[in-house]
Amino acid sequence: LPGSDAVHKVSIIPRGVGALGDTIQGPTEGRYLMTRAELERRMMVLLGGRAAEEIIYGHFSTGAADDLQRVSQIARAIVTRYGMDDGLGHVVYEKEQSNFLGQAAPQFDKGYSEATAREIDLAVRAIVQDAYRRTLALLRAREALLRESAAELLERETLGEAELERIRNVAAKGATPTPLAA
Repeated sequence: LPGSDAVHKVSIIPRGVGALGDTIQGPTEGRYLMTRAELERRMMVLLGGRAAEEIIYGHFSTGAADDLQRVSQIARAIVTRYGMDDGLGHVVYEKEQSNFLGQAAPQFDKGYSEATAREIDLAVRAIVQDAYRRTLALLRAREALLRESAAELLERETLGEAELERIRNVAAKGATPTPLAA
């Protein structure tokens, strides 16, 4: 996605408990602030695997569990920490808190009503659903490229920067990639 962090490596080699592969992504320049559009693009990248499952298999697996958790955290932060939701306004509803070990501390007093909590939940869900809808539309529009890239990933198990750059260039031209020689 234009304006999102570049993907440097994709692997389907399992790494650790519960990780059946990795997508290594990193910013091309130092970044201290992010816009809502940038946060939404980050969510779309994270939702790519889930959307690909729906397109390719027609059902979901547990493979996107960590990505879904991260997407939910980003959407909740958009609403509760960054004041970026039109309906709830420029208000901070939840502060990032940590205990003396640097871990997230539980919040016992949210400081807002149950009605506001419901509005927050609905806003978070709407943001995630919109990001997923946009991700699904993007991948469906490039389904041939998705299938070719997935086949190459299955064959090679890891795609590095050169292979990903070739795929990005093909995508920019709207064509289907020609697999690299093994």
